[in-house]
Amino acid sequence: MLSNMITYPMSWTVEFFDESVEAETFALPPKILAKMLHIFELIEMAGAQLGEPYTKPLGDGLFEVRAKAQEGIGRSICCYQKGKKIIILHSFVKKDQKTPKKDLQIALKRKKEIDNAND
Repeated sequence: MLSNMITYPMSWTVEFFDESVEAETFALPPKILAKMLHIFELIEMAGAQLGEPYTKPLGDGLFEVRAKAQEGIGRSICCYQKGKKIIILHSFVKKDQKTPKKDLQIALKRKKEIDNAND
């Protein structure tokens, strides 16, 4: 008997920029973290095609992963790399409507480090 469930191969990988980014991501409030991890799984299946409401382009090659829960709004800023890799550059709880410049600058600096290492 065939299943009605459609399965997609995990064709993308989600990685953290370094251990500190992994730690800040796993330090998100529990319900935000659960949503964020679920969205990471969706990204592994759909990659750059996932789009809103889960991801949103920020410019300069950065994308925002958007997780909303009772505890607030969590964000991870990521970039896409060759070889179907998504690198999580920075994670935080968003307090205002707009993504703070400080958080964007942290992510952009880390993206530039990756770009320079790949040149």
